Amino acid sequence: MEERQTSIAQLQSIFTETGFPYFIVPLEKVFSLPTSALIPGTSEADSSHSSYKLAVNQYTKENQTLREEKVVCGVSQLRIEDCSAQQTLALERLFSSLKTLTAKEEMLQMLRQHLILHVARENNFSKVMMGESCSRLAVKLLSNIAVGRGAALASDTGFCDLRFGDVVIVRPMRDYSSKEITFYSRIFRVPSVFIPGLDTKNHDKASIQSLTERFVTNLQADFPSTVSTIYRTSEKLQTTKTPQDQSAASDSKCLLCLCALDAKTNNASAFNATLISEQLSQRKLREAAVDSSRQCCVEDQTCVPGVCCSSNRNPAPTELNTFVCYSCGLMVRDMEEENSLPSYILTEAAKRQSRSLQKQQIMEFLLEDDD
Repeated sequence: MEERQTSIAQLQSIFTETGFPYFIVPLEKVFSLPTSALIPGTSEADSSHSSYKLAVNQYTKENQTLREEKVVCGVSQLRIEDCSAQQTLALERLFSSLKTLTAKEEMLQMLRQHLILHVARENNFSKVMMGESCSRLAVKLLSNIAVGRGAALASDTGFCDLRFGDVVIVRPMRDYSSKEITFYSRIFRVPSVFIPGLDTKNHDKASIQSLTERFVTNLQADFPSTVSTIYRTSEKLQTTKTPQDQSAASDSKCLLCLCALDAKTNNASAFNATLISEQLSQRKLREAAVDSSRQCCVEDQTCVPGVCCSSNRNPAPTELNTFVCYSCGLMVRDMEEENSLPSYILTEAAKRQSRSLQKQQIMEFLLEDDD
């Protein structure tokens, strides 16, 4: 906690000199996010026909007015949120339930994304600029392919990310390598703060992300065009969006990364074969669970096989794998306790499961689009 307070103090000193309002939000705040954080918003960019140049001129005038009044007016919007001890323990429990460092880094990225998205919506920000460089995006592209996020590469590494609807994520630094940014920062004495991460002081093979970064860095040392080649490949990746896709319900998106679900395939796919193998390997565990469920929760009573007469029986667990993409499904299966996830994720999963069960019950009364 002392190191954390020291880093926050250093960040405050840097941000105050810029004169812009800033927000320092701890990661523990994800446990107090509303369920609306996982619901894609509607963008109003198409409805407004204002010119881009007019918007830029208006921003320039407003910015000049702010600086003429006082820089302190912008800094007065500063808000530092404190987190409770209960939220800190919940965060530690969540990361302790993840077995591998690869899954921990994926979960950290998802939670940060949800938190940034919530802060942007709370303050009516329509754009979020990330500081990912060309080198970092090259590593991210290869590591995402390794963890099974190939279907979301265009959103994860592209210049513009439109998956959230009302908030657009852009990456303006993707044209510059990490070496160029380092030289610029050193020449112009740009202050920086180093905050240790999950992979700090770990060996290269601790996670897929660390191993991929080491692989790309070694190749870049001997072949200087490695990063640029991978980067140019990512530029060609695009997602085909139709008006039907943009107005699709949140049920068709992943519960964690909010990308389109890629786990719904036909019976002859390799993904379905993997699921069948996993189900067969866990057959004995399920049979043991069924045998234990036949025992009644109330003494001196006998239950019908598979049905308990007690009203205090725990409800069926939520099937998170049904509402996540392939990569996030691997991360969820790596968890020891799914209940350690934030409440807004579990609540949204329960809602989707309830809607899915209701749809199955009335399926025979529904008309298909072809009909």
